[in-house]
Amino acid sequence: MAKIHELPVLLADQIAAGEVVERPASVVKELVENAVDANSTEINVNVESAGLKVIQVIDNGDGIAADDVQTAFLRHATSKITEQRDLFRVKTLGFRGEALPSINSVSDLTIETSTGEVGTQLQFKGGKLIAQGVAAPRKGTTVTVNQLFYNTPARLKYLKSPGTELSQITDVMNRLAISYPQISFSFTSDGRELLRTAGRGQVEAVLGAIYGQKNLNKLVPIAKENLEIKVQGYTSLPELTRASRKYMSLILNGRYIRNYQLSRAIIDGYGSKLMVGRYPIAVISVTVDPALVDVNVHPTKQEVRISNEQEIMTLISQAIVEAVSPQVRIPQVDPKPKVNQAISRPQPTLERNFGLTNSATPLPQSKMAASSIEPIIITNKAELDLPTIQRFDEQVAKMTASNSLVAKQPVAPKIKPEELELFSEETKTTKFPELRYIGQLHGTYLLTENQGGLYLVDQHAAQERVNYEYYRQAIGEVSDDQQRLMVPIVLDYSTSDFLLISERLELLATLGIYLEEFGQNSFILREHPTWFKAGQEEDTVREMIDWILTDHHISVAAYREKTAIMMSCKRAIKANHHLDDQQAKALLERLPECENPYNCPHGRPVLVEITTTEIEKMFKRIQDSHDSKEF
Repeated sequence: MAKIHELPVLLADQIAAGEVVERPASVVKELVENAVDANSTEINVNVESAGLKVIQVIDNGDGIAADDVQTAFLRHATSKITEQRDLFRVKTLGFRGEALPSINSVSDLTIETSTGEVGTQLQFKGGKLIAQGVAAPRKGTTVTVNQLFYNTPARLKYLKSPGTELSQITDVMNRLAISYPQISFSFTSDGRELLRTAGRGQVEAVLGAIYGQKNLNKLVPIAKENLEIKVQGYTSLPELTRASRKYMSLILNGRYIRNYQLSRAIIDGYGSKLMVGRYPIAVISVTVDPALVDVNVHPTKQEVRISNEQEIMTLISQAIVEAVSPQVRIPQVDPKPKVNQAISRPQPTLERNFGLTNSATPLPQSKMAASSIEPIIITNKAELDLPTIQRFDEQVAKMTASNSLVAKQPVAPKIKPEELELFSEETKTTKFPELRYIGQLHGTYLLTENQGGLYLVDQHAAQERVNYEYYRQAIGEVSDDQQRLMVPIVLDYSTSDFLLISERLELLATLGIYLEEFGQNSFILREHPTWFKAGQEEDTVREMIDWILTDHHISVAAYREKTAIMMSCKRAIKANHHLDDQQAKALLERLPECENPYNCPHGRPVLVEITTTEIEKMFKRIQDSHDSKEF
C-alpha cells in the first residue's frame, strides 16, 4: 500500500485554517475584507463572547450569484484573479480563495447573499453543507460564524482572555476603518457599540472616533509624492507618544501591512524629537503601482515585498520632517486648574529631604551598625523558611522599633518568596566605604575621599538608589492614604486599549490607583497615592497604564518594581544641579543605608574609585624599578 496519499478536503481546509484563522480577529479581518472587495459602502460587524460564540458580518455589497455561492466555499475559488499575470497586479484585499473554506471548516457557518434578486442561503457545519434555501432579495451578503473552533479544541487552548481577543478584533476594525474612510463601519460586541464611522471619506473623522478629539488635535497631516509614489496621512506631535509601535499604522494600496523598514522611516522622521522607547501615533497611507508590490508572501497578506522600499522610506521621513518641524515645540499648558491640589488631606511631610525642592521622599533611616547584626547570604528561595531567617527578621524588627527617627515612616512590607527575584538585591558582603565630602564637579558628581583614595559619586544615580528603596516599600504597602483631587483626571483611550485596561483594573488597584469608567472609552481618576510627585500625577498614571498596554501579562511584582524605578528617577536630583555642602553630605549619609548602594535601579554604577596608588602612579610617585625584565 502506498505511503503517500492526498489529504481529504476537510483536513486540508483545517490545516489551511491554521495559517489563515489564528483567532477570532482573523475571521473578522477576512470577512470584512471580502465585504470591502464587494464594493460595500456600509459594513456592520456584531460579535458575542469575543467572537467565539458569534461573529456576524453584514454588508450592502454586490452579493454572490446563486450559481456561485457553493463554489465560493471551495479551496482556491476566487473571482479576483484569473491568470498568472493577475497575481502581480493585485488590487483587491483578497485573492487566494482560502478564507471562506478555512473559516467554514472550523465553525458552524451560515451565509445569506443576494445580487438584488431572490437570494441564496447555505448552512454549513464543520465544512459540510447541511441545509440550503432562499434568502430575502436584499442586495449584499450576511455571513454568520457560530461556535468558532468547536471541532479543534487545541486551538481554543491557545487563545487569550476574552478581553484580549476582543481588543484584537477592535484593533482590526480600527485599521480597516482608517484604511477605508469612505465606508461606513459599525462594530458591536454583546450589544455594546464599540465603533461607528460615518463613511464620508474623512480620515480625520475616523481618527477622532478611534483616538478621541483631544489626541486628534495633536495630529498633523503629512503629504509627499513623486512620479511613482504618493504618501499621505497623519502623525502626532512629539509631545503625544505611546510606549508601543502598534500605534503606527502603515497602509499600502488600501491594505494594512507590517514593515519594519517603513516603521523605522517614521521614527527617523522625528530625529531626536522622540524620547527613547516612545513612539508616535501615525497613520501613513502609501499608494504605488500594484506591479511594484508582491502581496503573495504571507497567508494573511500583512507582510509584503516592495521593490522600491528605499524610495518610500525616504518620502515618509521627508514628509514627517516637513510636517513636524514647523510646529511649535513648546507643549501647551492645560488652562484647567492643576489636578494636584488637595481637598481634604495635606500632603504628608517626609523628613530629611536634603533641603531640595525636587528631591525624593527618603527611605526611613536605620541606625543599625554594620557590626550589630551579621548579614545572612541567601542562595535560594527555600532558605527563606529556615529558623535562622526568622531570628534575623526578629532582630531587624527590634532594631527598627527602637529607632525614634522612623516612628512616622512607613514600615517595609514583607516580600513574598515568589517576588524575591524581582525585589531582591545582592546581599552586601563588604562594608560601604566611609566617605568625606570634598566638593562637586560640574553640578553632577560629588567628590569624596577616604584613606583608600578618591571616590566620584553620581548624584542622580545615588538619589535614584535612595528613592528606589523608599518607593519599593511604599508601593508594596496596603495603605488607605490617598490624595484627593480638586479636578479629577479624565483619561481617554482607543476602544482596544480601553478593553485591555478594563481587564487589569485590579492590578492598578494594588498600587492605589482606582479608575472608574467614565463615558465611552474613558476613565476618571479622583484620587491617587500620596507618593505621587506633585504636578506629575497624570503623566505618572499614563506611564503606568502604558506598561499594561505593552505587556498584557505583567505580574504584580514586576509592575511594582517598574513603578518604583520610575518614581525614583522622576524624583531624583538631575545632572547640572548644584548642591550646597549640607545637601551633598545628607545624600552621602543616606547612601550607605541602602541594601545596594553601589548601583542605581537601572544598573548604572553609583560611584567609582580612584585609589591612592593609581593617583600616585599618575604623578610618577610610584615607578617601575630599572631592574624590571620587561622591555
